[in-house]
Amino acid sequence: EGLEIELINGQGADKVMTAVLSGQADIGFSGPEACIYVYNEGKEDYGVVFAQLTERDGSFLLAKEPMPEFKWDDVKGKKIIGGRKGGVPEMTLEYVLKKNNIIPNEDVEVDTSVQFALMAGAFTSGQGDFVTLFEPVASSLEMEGMGYIVASIGKESGSIPYTAYYAKKSYIEKN
Repeated sequence: EGLEIELINGQGADKVMTAVLSGQADIGFSGPEACIYVYNEGKEDYGVVFAQLTERDGSFLLAKEPMPEFKWDDVKGKKIIGGRKGGVPEMTLEYVLKKNNIIPNEDVEVDTSVQFALMAGAFTSGQGDFVTLFEPVASSLEMEGMGYIVASIGKESGSIPYTAYYAKKSYIEKN
């Protein structure tokens, strides 16, 4: 379309929204939850979603060992490295767990203390029994024998508003 852009990797919805609100970026792309959180805080120039890109979670659940007959009950009594609390990937994981009659942090521990970019490293260094990871990291770990894909979070969750473009209300009004 002839657009000239500068693309920055924000490393998570919270950091992307911070870049948008501070003026470091005009448009953000992440899970739409960041807009909801900022709006609920009462910020006058909040983020406004103007387009949705994906409607399915792209992450996979990995285990330490192959589990060709994996069932969601297999996570009971275990620990899943699940991502940032309140982020769409972590909320989708919790939705899938509940859909399968597993209560997060009762039936299974969902660790939300590990930063998104460090989840694979934490898992391969011994933390957690399971981890949720995106491609190409999930397949890379499997090829290295350091983790095994046992389930697709997106297949289990179905259609959801997963990623969206947004900008500050003032930017949308002006442009």
